[in-house]
Amino acid sequence: MIKVVNVHKYFKDRHILKDINFEVKKGETLVIIGGSGSGKSTLLKLLIGLLRPEKGKIFIKDEEISQMTEAQLDKIRLKMGMVFQYSALFDSMSVGDNVGFGLKEHGKMRKEQIRQIVEEKLKMVELEGFADFMPNELSGGMKKRVSLARAIAFEPEILLYDEPSSGLDPITSAKIDDLIVQMQKLLGVTSIVVTHDMNSAFYIADRIAMLYNGEMIAIGTPEEIKKSTDNRVLEFINVSKERKR
Repeated sequence: MIKVVNVHKYFKDRHILKDINFEVKKGETLVIIGGSGSGKSTLLKLLIGLLRPEKGKIFIKDEEISQMTEAQLDKIRLKMGMVFQYSALFDSMSVGDNVGFGLKEHGKMRKEQIRQIVEEKLKMVELEGFADFMPNELSGGMKKRVSLARAIAFEPEILLYDEPSSGLDPITSAKIDDLIVQMQKLLGVTSIVVTHDMNSAFYIADRIAMLYNGEMIAIGTPEEIKKSTDNRVLEFINVSKERKR
């Protein structure tokens, strides 16, 4: 579903991503971990075409996207949904209008069709009956769930999550983790999740990749990552766990 080949990204004289290579299979959940500034969010933006690499290629379902026009990218993005770190909801719109925004903008559906889809997606994220609420009436965890409902409105084949449990308490974070797993099972989506939370990473991941100073220094199953002999990986895992106590 996703293939990244020899990708480099620069911001002025800073080498943000250095020769990144990996693949994500259909229906797989890849979790990307790493410290602040390691390039995790930049990688997500490259995958959805918000940024372009200076070198290398990015394939989404066998289509190379790094040289595409915006019009071509828009067609690719219809196959993808993104859950942003801070939810990125429109404060002036109701929950229902937020979830249905993309359907109105890109689809040719009747209002009744959109309403039915919105209700269905809100039910999937356990927010049935909240369509008329405004974002400022919701908790942080509820906003994340609205963001997820909006991301799955088009029934995408790929979901990208940028720090989905950031700023949430442990109980709410666990609910978000359960929803990520549920989306994989119910929709068969391929997911990439960026997180600092190792408990979350080990729970939701089929494989985990670690970025360190812009390089991908490890990739493997949760068990393989736990058994890593790379001190940089072990330090990140151990410090993350200690900070949870």
